[in-house]
Amino acid sequence: MTMQLVNLVQGSAEWHAHRRNHFNASDAPAMMGCSAYKKRSELIKELATGIVPEVDAATQRRFNDGHQFEALARPLAEQIIGEDLSPCVGTRGKYSASFDGLTFMNDVGFEHKTLNTELRELLARGCDGADLPLQYQVQMEQQAMVSGADRILFMASKWTAEGLPVEALHCWYEPNAELRAQIIAGWEQLEKDVAAYVTEEAAPEVVGQSPETLPALRIEVQGAVTASNLDAFKVTALSAIRSVNTELKTDQDFADADKAVKWCEEVESRLDAAKQHALAQTESIDHLFRTIDEISEEARQVRLKLSKLVKSEKEKRKEQIVLDGKKDLDQHIGLLERRLEAIDNRPLRFPVVQADFAGAVKGLKSLDSMRDKVAVALTNAKHEANQLADRLEANRKHLIQEDGDWIALFADFATVGTKAAEDFQALAALRIGNHKQQEAARLEAQREQIRKEEAAKLEREAAAAERKRLEEQAQQEKAAIAQAQQAGALSSPVADDLAGLVQDKAVEGMAGIDAKQAISTAKASAAAADTSPVMTLGQINTLLEAAGLGKISAATLEHHGIPFTKERAAVQITEANTKRLALLLSLGFRKLADDLQAVTA
Repeated sequence: MTMQLVNLVQGSAEWHAHRRNHFNASDAPAMMGCSAYKKRSELIKELATGIVPEVDAATQRRFNDGHQFEALARPLAEQIIGEDLSPCVGTRGKYSASFDGLTFMNDVGFEHKTLNTELRELLARGCDGADLPLQYQVQMEQQAMVSGADRILFMASKWTAEGLPVEALHCWYEPNAELRAQIIAGWEQLEKDVAAYVTEEAAPEVVGQSPETLPALRIEVQGAVTASNLDAFKVTALSAIRSVNTELKTDQDFADADKAVKWCEEVESRLDAAKQHALAQTESIDHLFRTIDEISEEARQVRLKLSKLVKSEKEKRKEQIVLDGKKDLDQHIGLLERRLEAIDNRPLRFPVVQADFAGAVKGLKSLDSMRDKVAVALTNAKHEANQLADRLEANRKHLIQEDGDWIALFADFATVGTKAAEDFQALAALRIGNHKQQEAARLEAQREQIRKEEAAKLEREAAAAERKRLEEQAQQEKAAIAQAQQAGALSSPVADDLAGLVQDKAVEGMAGIDAKQAISTAKASAAAADTSPVMTLGQINTLLEAAGLGKISAATLEHHGIPFTKERAAVQITEANTKRLALLLSLGFRKLADDLQAVTA
C-alpha cells in the first residue's frame, strides 16, 4: 500500500473531519503517553466524543509563530536536502500524517519545531534523531511509516518579527522498526479504549478548597474578657472542621485534603496567636483558654488524620493502578498461551514479559497521569508479548515436518522458540540433522551386530561340522589301521605309531579350530567395547623376559593386528588385547617348535 495525498486546507472543516477519521502523526505522542501538551486520556475523550477543546489566544499565537517559522525555515531545509519540498497531508490506510515538507519522490521529509532551550542544547552538540525527545521521534516515525521516507530532516529555528533568522539547528532522523511496531500496537490498543469509552460527568480542574472561610477572631482583654466573639467563632470553626471529607477516592478528594491540611495549620496558628495576645493582657481567663485549646486540638487532630490519609490512600490507589496493569497483562498472556497450546495440545510456559508498571508511575502525583502511563506501559508489554507469541507459533509449526514432529528435541523450546525465524530454523536443522545421524549410526550398529552374530553362528556351526569330520576321519583311519593289523599287514609297533599319529593329527586339528574361534571371539570383544584395564608394553616385555622369551615392539603388535594407544612415550594395551596377544604368541611359538622339529627330523 502506497501513500495517498489528500488535498486539504489546514484548519478547514474538511481537514478536521479527516483528522477525526484517521490516526494522525501529531496525535501519536499523546497516544504513546509522551506528549508534553496532551494526555492519553484526553486524546481518547476527543476521539470518542469528537469534541476538541478550543484553542486559547496564547496557544493560537504559538501556533501562528510555529507556522511562520516553518515557512521561513523551509528554504534552508531545501538547501540542506538539495531538493524542493512541498507541504502536504498523506494517508496510508487508517494512518495519516501532515508534512512540513516532502520531496517529489517522498523519500525525504522535513519536520520543523520552534527552537527552545532543550532543543538548542541537544542540536548544538551534534546529536542525531535517536537523541531527540521521544515525542518528536514518535511523530516522525509515523510520518516515515505513512510516506515511506528513508529519512527526515528535523530542524528547530527561531526568527525575528521581520523574518530574519535568529538561529537554526538541525539533525537527521532515520526510521526505527521497533518504535514503529510499538506505534502500530499503541494505536490498536487506543482504538479499543476509544470504543470502550464511557462518558463521565465533567469534572472541573482539580483545585483544592479550604473547608470554610472563618470570621476574623476578635478578643480584647482588660484583666477580664471585655469583648469576644469566641463562642460564635467556635460554632463556625468546629462545624467547618468536622465537615472535612476523609474518604479519599478521586484526584479532587486528594487536592481538597491537601488544602484542608494547610487550612487546619492556619487555624491552629491563628488560635495560638490569639491565645498569646490574650496572655499578654491577662494571666488567667480559664474559659478563654479552654475554648481556644478545644478548637485548636480539633483542628490539629483533623490535620494529622488527613496528612496520614493523603499519603496512605494515594499509595493504595497507586498500588491498585499498578496491580490492575499487571492483571490485565497476565490475562493477555493467558490468552496467548491458550492460542499456542491449540497448535499441538501441549501446554507452554510463556516467556517472562518485562513491564515496569511501578517505574511508570514513579514520581507522579495525579491519578489520571498514573493511569495514562500504566496504559502506555501495558500497550508496549502486550505488543512485546504478541511478538513473542508470533515467533513461538511460527517456530513450533516449523518443527511439524513431513518426516515427523521434532518437538522432543527442544526441551528448551520456551527459550529458544523466541528466536527469529532464520536463527531458529538454523538451530532446528542442526539438531534434527545430528539426531538423524545418531539414529542412523545406532541402526547401522544394530545391523552390524546382527551381521556379526550371524557370522559367529555360521563359524560355530562350521567349526562343529569340521570337528565332527575330524573325529569321523580319525575313527575311520584308526579302524583301517586296526583292520590292517588284524590282517597281519602291520606289526603292532607300527600300528601303534600310526594310531598315535592319527590321534595327534585329530588333536592338532581340534586345537586349530579352538584357536581360530578364540581369536575371533577376542576380536569381537575388542571391537564391541573394550573398557578393561591396560598394561604397558614395558610390563609385557618384563614378563616375557622373565619367561626367557625375549622382547617385542610396537611393530609386533601392528603385525598381529593388536590395537594399542600411546600415552606420552608409553605404549598401552588393554587386558583383553593382552590375552589375545598371549594366545597369538603361544600359537606362534608352537608353530615354530613344529617347524624346528620338521627340520631336525
